[in-house]
Amino acid sequence: MAEEEELFDLLIPPGVPRSAIRAIIEKYDVDLVDRAEQLNFANMEGDTRYLLAFRGKKEVLVEAEKDLRAMVREFIGED
Repeated sequence: MAEEEELFDLLIPPGVPRSAIRAIIEKYDVDLVDRAEQLNFANMEGDTRYLLAFRGKKEVLVEAEKDLRAMVREFIGED
């Protein structure tokens, strides 16, 4: 039986442009998934929301996160 490699999720913050999400999916070996997360801040204590995430190998997600941050900074005009 082949040992399966552990996969990780990189949550995508609400508001990330679709173009950035698409670019990450095209560039990296990741899957786009939705994941239930309990939110515990402000008046949302205990609320469950479905958030998008990239799923893949840890080393791939580390690189994808760097690119995603750069794309979001460019989108909002932050240097």
